[in-house]
Amino acid sequence: MVNGDDFMPKECFFTKGVGRHPQKLMSFELALRDAGIEKQNLVRVSSIYPTSCKIISKDAGLPKLKAGQITFVVLAEAATDEPNRLICAGIGLAIPKNHVHGYIAEHHGYGMSEKKTEDLCEDLAATMLATTLGIPFDADKAWEEREQQYKMGGEIVKTRAFVQTAEGDKNGLWTSVISAVVMILNKPDSPEPGGK
Repeated sequence: MVNGDDFMPKECFFTKGVGRHPQKLMSFELALRDAGIEKQNLVRVSSIYPTSCKIISKDAGLPKLKAGQITFVVLAEAATDEPNRLICAGIGLAIPKNHVHGYIAEHHGYGMSEKKTEDLCEDLAATMLATTLGIPFDADKAWEEREQQYKMGGEIVKTRAFVQTAEGDKNGLWTSVISAVVMILNKPDSPEPGGK
């Protein structure tokens, strides 16, 4: 019997990639290959990070995945075939001190540097968490000011961002970027011998 715990991520890891190809779909595939997650059947999920989930390295996480398995990800992606156009895909994470879940935020777009994308992704995740926890915030303040306010209050203990940017290929090939959090689920209990 399947229960909710079967779909609770036990571990997760961050990954990112870039791909370039004359065909848009192939450029996306090459970005997935660059990220190391091209062999999974990816299912996009939304923005909740369970605090019981352990963040591990990509090198530790990839061997835990099997080719063809259904794999849950929070995924940001962007693509362009315009030469020199700057594209970005980023994931932000905000982890609370005393709450059962944090937030993951994804952003994809154009014309933003890696630093600006990192700041925006962290800001989005932290703001979603702050509103859940009832932490007051001033949306007109810069992220750096709000980050200090959030962390000084002691309710949000960690934020991070994982971003991939690239410029569109100068010869007009499709360029794709991705950034993802890959969820590794608890393994359901194996049935006992004899089908019990």
